[in-house]
Amino acid sequence: MGDKTLTRMDLSEAVFREVGLSRNESAELVEAVLTHMSDALVEGEQVKISSFGTFSVRDKAARVGRNPKTGQEVPIQPRRVLTFRPSHLMKDRVADGNKA
Repeated sequence: MGDKTLTRMDLSEAVFREVGLSRNESAELVEAVLTHMSDALVEGEQVKISSFGTFSVRDKAARVGRNPKTGQEVPIQPRRVLTFRPSHLMKDRVADGNKA
């Protein structure tokens, strides 16, 4: 595994190179897309990106957990969690990258 992380700056630089917008316009575009996606997820909507995957929010109910060190029961509060399900094309692409 590499230590490389794809950042917002990397995305805006890619938009700058591929689309030809200015660096500022590229950064604004990336921010607008990420904000729109975040807002949709906060509202409980799914975000589906064709050939990439689907982001969705799941509500998890309250439950009783257990501290693995002490064995003591601990209540876990209900919460919302973000999930991502990759598309089959993305799964295949990642798997093919592992063969190289």
